[in-house]
Amino acid sequence: MPIVASVRMPIVVTCPGCRTRFQVSDKFAGKSGPCPKCKTTIRVPTKQEEVQIQEPQQFAAKGGPAAARVVFRPIARQEFKLQPAKVAAMAGAALLVLLVTWAAGRLIREHLWVRAIGLVLVSPPLVIAGYGLLRDVELEPYRGRALYVRGAACAAAYAGLWAVYAGISAAVMTGELWNWVFVAPPFVIAGAFIGATAFDFEFGNGLFHYCFYVLATIALRWVAGMTWL
Repeated sequence: MPIVASVRMPIVVTCPGCRTRFQVSDKFAGKSGPCPKCKTTIRVPTKQEEVQIQEPQQFAAKGGPAAARVVFRPIARQEFKLQPAKVAAMAGAALLVLLVTWAAGRLIREHLWVRAIGLVLVSPPLVIAGYGLLRDVELEPYRGRALYVRGAACAAAYAGLWAVYAGISAAVMTGELWNWVFVAPPFVIAGAFIGATAFDFEFGNGLFHYCFYVLATIALRWVAGMTWL
């Protein structure tokens, strides 16, 4: 009867200090060792937590299993690369939106329903573009239907914040700058949480995502000949 040897599969871990990824033999599952780069202690996941990869790696141990130490092997970090075709397409789309906004400036200024439709149309592309700029390149990106659903939900929530602001502005704000000391923080915090929840951002990236959206929509108001808020 043939004997089948078990093949050890390496475990992928990430250093919490320098964010470098490593491969570690599965015999070190549950153990800890220093990062070769920054010396931060890294805990190797257990068998239940480990991430399987396709090709096994050989790890040598001095003095047998009892005296073995955790050995980390770095994985090449994925670099973010700009694709010229996509950059050109985004720039062309942005220019087209600016031209349409400028040409329709009078309608936008005079009719609330035109502003509402315009906001609904531009919000999803702005939200998805912001995700492309701020997403963590170490994580698998959202694509296809998942990206569009999350983008639509986030865009609707961001547009809803503009609607709430419009109601509050008409009711209580006098147009003086000091009003923003009380009005702006709740909107910014709410927008940051929405962005972080929609795209699995950290809170800081969620904040930048919402601010990118707000600044882009304010710029479109200015192009249409309206006040900045």
